[in-house]
Amino acid sequence: MNFSPVSHRMWPNKNGEGPAESLREQFEARERRFMSPFGSLSSNARRRVMDTAPCPVRTAFQQDRDRIVYSNAFRRLKYKTQVFLNPLGDEYRTRLTHTLEVAQIARTIARAMFLNEDLAEAIALGHDLGHTPFGHGGEMALKEIYSPGFTHNKQSLRVVDLLENNGRGLNLTLAVRDGILKHSKGFGQVMPDNPAELPITVEGRIVRFADIMAYLNHDLDDAIRSGVIDARQVPEVCLRILGHSHSERAIRMIRDLITNSGSTDNGLDLQMSGSVNEAMQTLRHFLYENVYRSERVHQEFVKAKKILSDLYAHFLGNESDLQKELRSMEMNGCNDRSQPRERLVCDLLASMTDRYAMSLYKRIFFPSPTI
Repeated sequence: MNFSPVSHRMWPNKNGEGPAESLREQFEARERRFMSPFGSLSSNARRRVMDTAPCPVRTAFQQDRDRIVYSNAFRRLKYKTQVFLNPLGDEYRTRLTHTLEVAQIARTIARAMFLNEDLAEAIALGHDLGHTPFGHGGEMALKEIYSPGFTHNKQSLRVVDLLENNGRGLNLTLAVRDGILKHSKGFGQVMPDNPAELPITVEGRIVRFADIMAYLNHDLDDAIRSGVIDARQVPEVCLRILGHSHSERAIRMIRDLITNSGSTDNGLDLQMSGSVNEAMQTLRHFLYENVYRSERVHQEFVKAKKILSDLYAHFLGNESDLQKELRSMEMNGCNDRSQPRERLVCDLLASMTDRYAMSLYKRIFFPSPTI
């Protein structure tokens, strides 16, 4: 399909006269002409609380993307663990760089399938906003000390609904909120068998694939770089099928999903070939056994659990310190007195970065010199 370049007639002239349609409406019309019938039109988007007036320039999903990027929670991702706690090397991934890689992969796939790139990107950028300090070790710690039902994807939704903007939230569209909530797989399948766990949009399902493609690839890189594993340990089938370099693996996985997906009576079915899917699952199992559960990584998470457990107990017993930290992190507006203090402390700890949690722990529990 051919598109003419942007015309000067789209813009107001010197007398302030412009087209009857806003730029947003022209973008929405372009989506209707260009997008696959399986894609999510931004003109159909609905928010948790409807805005008084739509943006004249950006579509709803573009607004969501911008609200996420400018949030406090997004900025904190740069100092949150991906795999290795508070890494000193500048080349190691953090939760922020992981998020950016997921967004890039998701947008590439959505573009190739003629779906809504902005929606896929917004979901990807917001999918880990609720991740704890110290990565999945921090998440497991909060499961034990706060609630077995704590998960980073539910916390991500809580961030965008309630914790940002001093309790006002980001007021994202329902499609982005759904994708954020349902992005997580844990040890489970990329596409869940339970329909209730499946994102309502194809773009949300793409983010699930993009997430695993990103972390399998970059966690392998970081594990080799750190010396936790040797490159010669990587299963041969993974190298033969997926490739030997980061770019080879990424291209192979992305192309395989695009090539093997297709329409069915139930919509667009996202599928990977048997050989690539098997190689990905083999690599996933290899990383869990040799990296995520390795003694070196495990020992660091034991220390992280100690930090979060002690901070949790401290803030439960010190109301003034709790309120001070909520104000410091611009979370005081979410301090709903009807909620248990345990919930507020959990929100506070989950929002902290690795380095902030460690610095706070030192300030509270380490003795200070008096002379």
